[in-house]
Order: sequence, then C-alpha cells, then structure tokens
Amino acid sequence: MATALPPPQLATAFHPLAAAAGGGGGLLVGGSGGGVAPGRGRGRQRRVAARGLASDRGVQGPVSPEEGLPSVLNSINSSAIASNIKHHAEFTPLFSPEHISPLKIYHATSKSVLDALLINWNATYDYYNKMNVKQAYYLSMEFLQGRALTNAIGNLELTGEYAEALKQLGQNLEDVASQEPDAALGNGGLGRLASCFLDSLATLNYPAWGYGLRYKYGLFKQIITNDGQEEVAENWLEMGYPWEIVRHDVSYPVKFYGKVVEGTDGRKHWIGGENIKAVAHDVPIPGYKTRTTNNLRLWSTTVPSQDFDLEAFNAGDHTKAYEAHLNAEKICYVLYPGDESPEGKVLRLKQQYTLCSASLQDIIARFESRAGDSLCWDDFPSKVAVQMNDTHPTLCIPELMRILIDVKGLSWNEAWSITERTVAYTNHTVLPEALEKWSLDIMQRLLPRHVEIIETIDEELINNIVSRYGTADTSLLKKKLKEMRILDNVDLPASIAKLFVKPKEEKDSPAKSKQKLPVKSLDTIAEVEEKTELEEVEAEVLSETIEEMVESDDVEAEKEDSEDELDPFVKSDPKLPRVVQMANLCVVGGHSVNGVAEIHSEIVKQDVFNSFYEMWPSKFQNKTNGVTPRRWIRFCNPELSTIISKWIGSDDWVLNTNKLAELKKFADNEDLQSEWHATKKANKMKVVSLIREKTGYIVSPDAMFDVQVKRIHEYKRQLLNILGIVYRYKKMKELSAKERIKSFVPRVCIFGGKSFATYIQAKRIVKFITDVAATVNHDPDIGDLLKVVFVPDYNVSIAEMLIPATELSQHISTAGMEASGTSNMKFVMNGCILIGTLDGANVEIREEVGEDNFFLFGAQAHEIAGLRKERAQGKFVPDPRFEEVKEFVRSGIFGTCDYDELMGSLEGNEGYGCADYFLVGQDFPSYIECQEKVDEAYRDQKLWTRMSILNTAGSSKFSSDRTIHEYAKDIWDISPVILP
Repeated sequence: MATALPPPQLATAFHPLAAAAGGGGGLLVGGSGGGVAPGRGRGRQRRVAARGLASDRGVQGPVSPEEGLPSVLNSINSSAIASNIKHHAEFTPLFSPEHISPLKIYHATSKSVLDALLINWNATYDYYNKMNVKQAYYLSMEFLQGRALTNAIGNLELTGEYAEALKQLGQNLEDVASQEPDAALGNGGLGRLASCFLDSLATLNYPAWGYGLRYKYGLFKQIITNDGQEEVAENWLEMGYPWEIVRHDVSYPVKFYGKVVEGTDGRKHWIGGENIKAVAHDVPIPGYKTRTTNNLRLWSTTVPSQDFDLEAFNAGDHTKAYEAHLNAEKICYVLYPGDESPEGKVLRLKQQYTLCSASLQDIIARFESRAGDSLCWDDFPSKVAVQMNDTHPTLCIPELMRILIDVKGLSWNEAWSITERTVAYTNHTVLPEALEKWSLDIMQRLLPRHVEIIETIDEELINNIVSRYGTADTSLLKKKLKEMRILDNVDLPASIAKLFVKPKEEKDSPAKSKQKLPVKSLDTIAEVEEKTELEEVEAEVLSETIEEMVESDDVEAEKEDSEDELDPFVKSDPKLPRVVQMANLCVVGGHSVNGVAEIHSEIVKQDVFNSFYEMWPSKFQNKTNGVTPRRWIRFCNPELSTIISKWIGSDDWVLNTNKLAELKKFADNEDLQSEWHATKKANKMKVVSLIREKTGYIVSPDAMFDVQVKRIHEYKRQLLNILGIVYRYKKMKELSAKERIKSFVPRVCIFGGKSFATYIQAKRIVKFITDVAATVNHDPDIGDLLKVVFVPDYNVSIAEMLIPATELSQHISTAGMEASGTSNMKFVMNGCILIGTLDGANVEIREEVGEDNFFLFGAQAHEIAGLRKERAQGKFVPDPRFEEVKEFVRSGIFGTCDYDELMGSLEGNEGYGCADYFLVGQDFPSYIECQEKVDEAYRDQKLWTRMSILNTAGSSKFSSDRTIHEYAKDIWDISPVILP
C-alpha cells in the first residue's frame, strides 16, 4: 500500500538524440514502471532523476520547469526524432531484433513521444504539489480515449516533425499510427465525453486527474456475420500498451464481504472477508500548446503472490491454487459484464467499489501528503473536488464516509459535512433502467459497513422529508418518501411508521370483549360456591384461568389493533426485492447535480428528481456537453482545419471556438464553397476505402453519405432509420430506371455501433440492418442509387474517418429520452447537417446553427406521455405508409429470418415488448417527409455547402473547453494553474 503521494521516481536520460539536436540538448527519454537502467546507446548521455507520479522515495531533485519540454522541443528537428525512434527500436526490447515491423516502429515512436511528455508530466505534478492547489478528480467507469499517438504529437505540435522523421526511416506516419489499437476502456458517449473533458482540463491548465479501471478485454470486439452481431474479447493489450506506466509501488487494499465489529476504541471495524490489491497504471494527458500534462490513473486488480496456494497446486488442484488471483483479476477483465446472474451482479458491484475505494484512498493520501503537519480535515473540500460521472461511482459517498469515520476518527456530522461538500454528480440518463438500483441483500453481503452507512443516510433523509413536509398530509408525505428514499421496499423506522395509520374499523372494544366471556364464567363460579371444599378449590383455579384468558385476549386484541392500524406502506413487501437507489444516494450525498443539455436538465428537475429539486433547488444546474476541437476537427480533419484557419486568418479557433463564427460572413463565397466541397469529397474517398476494407462493399463517393453511428438501442431508433431505408427501397423498385434516377438522390446509408451482448431486441435490429444491406447492395436494379453499410466494431478511430466524410447525420431518438449526445456535436463541427428530433443537445444545436440548417421532424418531449396514453387507449391510427413498410418486411424480401417479433414490437396497444413504446410508428410519416426535404436540398449543392459551412460556424458552443470552464467555476471551484 502506498502511504503517501506524490508518486514514484522515474530515471530519465538524454539519448543519442542529444547530439543530433545540437548544443548538448536533446529529447528527454523516460523509462517506465518506476525506473530504467542507464541507456546503452552509442551517443553521449546524461542521466537526471525526475520525480514521477507515484512516490517521492529516492528523489534526487525534480527537474525544474525551465529544464522541461519547451527548451528541449524548441531545438528538436526530424533527424533528432528519427535517432530517438531508432534508439527505442534497438534498446526498448519489446520485439525481436531480427526485423523492423510496422508494429515495432509504432511502439518505438510511441516511446519517443512518451519521452517528450514525461518531463512536463512530472513538472506538472510537482507544481501542483508545491502550490497545494485544489484539484478535481473525475471518476468514470469509461474513458474512450482513441489512439494516443496522433493526439499526443498534435498537442505537442510535432506532427510535421514526426511525419518527416518516420519518412527518413522509410515509414509513413499514417501507417505507423494505424498500428495502434484503440484502448478498450469504454463503449460510447459516456467514455468519449470523459476523454474530451480530460483533454480540455489539460489544455486549459486546470489541476485535475481522471480515475478509471484498466479493462483487459474491454467491452467486446464486434464481428458481423450472417447471424448478425457476435462478440469476442478485445485484444488491445496483447502487444503491450506503450502509453502507460505501471506504478507497482502505488497500490491500495480493497475489501469485500467480512463483518463489522465495534472495537474498544468505539470505532466500527470491517474485518475478515476477501482482500484484493488495486495497482495504479498512469497514462499522460497532454494539453494543447501548453506544458500542462495531467494524469489518467487506471486500476488493475490482483492479490499478493502468497495468496497463490502452492500446496493445492502441487496436490493437483490447480483451479483452487489460483482461485484468489482469478477472483481478483476478473474484476478488471470486462467492461459491463453481464449482470443477469447473481455472479454477474456481484462482479459489477465489485468493479464499482474498486474504482471508488482505490481512487479515494489515493486522493486522501495525496491530501495528507500535501497538507503535512498542518493537516485539517475540514480543509478537504477546499482541496479536493470529486465528480461522479453517472451513478457508477456512487459508492464514493459511503466509502468516503467510512474512511473519514472508521479510519480517520471523525464524527458522523464532520464526515457528512466533508463528503457533501466534496462530491458532485452528473446525471446522464432519464431511462429508469439506467438509474441503477442494487440489490440490498447483495450489497449487505459484499459491503456490510457501507450498508450500515447508507441506512443511516436514508434514515436522516427520511427525517428531513418529514420535517420539510410535515405530518398533516400523510398522502403527500407517503408520495415523497416513496420517490426520495434511498432504500426502496425497506421498512420505515418505527418512529416514522407510527405516522401512517389506517382509519380504525368498527369493532367491539376491549372492554366489551372483557365482559362477554367473564359473565358466563362468573355465573359458573357462583354456581359452584355452594359445592364442596374441593369444588371450591377447583372453582378458584378455574377463575384464575379465566382471568389469564381475558388478559391474553386483551393483549392479542391490542396487538391486532396495532397491526391493523399500520399502513402496509411502512413495511417491505417480501414478494419484491429490497434495493438501494443509487441515483437518489448521489443527489442526497453531493452538493451538485447537473444534467448535460438544457432540455435534459429541465427533465431532471421537473420529472426524474422533481421532489429533490423542490427540497434543494440550488443543487441542480445544467452543463451542456461538449467535445474537444483538437481531436474532433484539428487532428481528424486536417484539410478542413487548414481551410478554416486560412479564411479566419489564424488557428486561434482551436483554443477559442467562438472564432468559428467568423466563417458565417464567407458562407456564400464561391472560393470557400469550392474548397469546402473538395475537402468533403477527399474525406469521402477515404471512407470508400474503409468500407471496402471492413465490409467488402464498393460504394460511390458521389452519393450522399448518410450516417448513424451510436450505441444500438431502441430509444436511439436505428429501427426508424432502417425502416425509412426499406420504404425508400420499395418505392425505388416500383419505378422505372429513368424515374428512379429522377426521383431519388443517391445515398450511402452507413450504420455503426454495438449492441450489448444480452440486449436481444437491439441485436435483432443489427441483424435486420445487415439483411437489408445484403439485399439492397446486390440488387442490380438499384446499383449506386442506394447502398446500406454496417461498419463492424465501431470505435473512435473509425469515427475519426467517418465524421469528416459525413454529409447527413441522423440523431433521431424519441424526444425526451437522449440526455445530450456528443456525436451530434462532432458532426456539426465538421460541417455535417443533422436530421433529428428536438431531443438532447439537438435543441441547442438547432438554435446555434439556425433552423434552416437543421432537418427537424417528430413529436416533441412534452407530447410523448400523452401519445403513449392515447396508444394504450387504442386511439393510435398508424399511417398507411408505415403499415406498407411492415408488410414489405414480412414478405420475406430480406431473407429467411423471421422478423415477426421485431415488427410486433411496433404493434398492439399495451404490454411488455409491444405497443411501440419508442414511437417509431408515430414519427414515421414525419420522418420520411423530412427525408424528402433532405433530397431536395442536396440536389442544390451550392445551398448544401452553404448549410455545411454554417453548421461549422455555429458549433462554437459545443467545445468541451466551454463545458469545463463551467464545471470549474460552478461546481469544482478550481482555477487554472500555469506552470512557471
């Protein structure tokens, strides 16, 4: 276990590059994993010790900022870089020396770049330590980083130099970069947003770290077969990951199971159980045009070597011997393991607790180290801000409480005050199934101390609710308790339960009951008074027995009355599960709750957490998402970036996207339009090659590229898109060849995204899309007029190719169900026009780019509940075109697969798995009519290009730089820290 931070020392050395760079300087080379042997290169070398990111043991003295990256890089040329790459190819022994493969060159190049990052990485941390600044910590189950090489050299402003250096070595930068697998640390928008935030935090010089888990096999690698989607394990770590440094001396114990006892010191102690070790892996996050280089710390899980049961192994029980290691290591095997089984649920909860516990122990160790002798726990919130990205890190709240109370000895009130001021929560969904609810029984077994803490928080919340709403209106109080409690289907505390009594039913009073039996009995006694003495004794015994019976009846009657009077609401229902509502715990335990788009934040306040909003309105705020313009324009679309800089007059827009608005005045300029159109065509040519490589399909670059890429989910309505394509195909088939060409604009309809392995309906949609593609793409009557493509294993690197080439992008979720979306922002930045509903960030995008430059259709959020109600009442009348397209699908035109269940989900008025909950049929007519408007606009290429330019010009609001400034100011209370 690490007892203090800052983290471990790294030895750095000047390598042969120094001579090439001239003047004795050179590219600073850093080792990895806590130290590196002196370089064995042939050139002249100088070793210096630089404080690393894990401990301060054995430090010879940190490299001063003045010795850092800029002074080195200013003298760097491509020849020096080439020498350094050659050095790593020869002396970083990751691959055999017999030949130089592209993969080996990639690793050598990456190590060369890491050398360049290392000094500023260390200097940044040293300066944060020295200044003891308040630091933000972003906890997320996902960080979808994408490839690191091109991003790092771009932020270092060394892309040209590295391209030339590799050319000197007979290599091509694009080919070398393509050897890097995407880090499989996320799946969709949640992880991509987190990575954009890290980029902006470093670029804007904010002191901040990210914390996540290091998944060995990621979510899964998607393979598309004749049966649809299949899943295999990701292999991103098989050949090593050159961007991470393993911190073997930074590890923390994490406990599961066991029991809670009270010690002689009065504190609670969590003992016994299963103990694992979380080990830190650090990844540098460089800012753009700045020396600030922040850190992403990922945790892997293991146990000490002594937990390997050597005796069992030698006895032949190999499985038992490795059991402890397997139980620990599998925590970080897979992102979002299936949780339909009890074992899967336990594993997911273990993942979430590991992230929270290891990260908080690390944060607290750093706080204590920086505070030194002046440690004051009340200062913790003024030095630490913890942001929970969705509900996955919710256990931060009880874990911080546990550490502060049980380990640090603070009182409950002190710990609660600190926790509430430290932690904040970002909500990313309004879907009920995504607002996590954990089994209380599972959590009780796995984390017994945390359940005790959660129970106390819940009880204090109940008292607050009663205090706020009073006891006069018990119906209102019952409603608020039901909505707001953290523990659901759990008995109310006795002191609160007595508030809820049912009206008493008419019944005989205990007094009357007392009279009935004794009257008859006393008559019996009177009769026997004249009997013999023996009989008198018997009568006395009988009298006593009767009195006992009467007293027993009184007690029983009182008990029955008491039970009858209590409302069943106060008791748990044994037929239903007892659960912990994690989102409610987030709201109660944090000082801030934010949505991620204006419409989403209003839904959060008015619907999802309305009762909490009534109680604590100042907690709630909006922070509309954003994406980094570095990766998502500057680096992924360099040709467009050059055009923008040329017409604006500088590349300042990369750091200040407000300057993109200056493009508006050139929107009608024919020269700009010509350059803009040519760039889009060049990007489309790259995608033509990508599609052929990934699918075998050949598509025309002259067709409109119409793209929907996102996680496959019913609410995102890929089904609406593909049904629209089917309708288009049917109408084409009904026309002659000549009429067809006249009536329809050629389109390449591209899909991408993963369905969760256990989400059957989503996998049916993937299968349906691929079946439609197989039919349409091989229809000689249609040719290039319509193509359908599903790009397998969609990831960041594919997005970086698709987005710059896209002309129409579909963001067509059921209104009110998409929190924000971020891919819509990336498309708009790259001059793509959107078709969509008024959902998530679409609302704000349409406001910014102009209504005429956005294709709008569909029901609005405030109409959805009423439309569903009408459907349930049997009032919905489907459009004939919708019925027509369903019948066409059922005709068997797309193969032998039975699509009755998929089509059936769109039919009926009520019931699980039917009744068209996501309103595909409701919006279908509006959607296909809007698509006709798209065709009409695309025929006028001058108009379309103008709309494209205005989309980019109107995208400035959607930079993650703006979002991060707002988080820093309104939630975290942190300020930029510029290295001297």
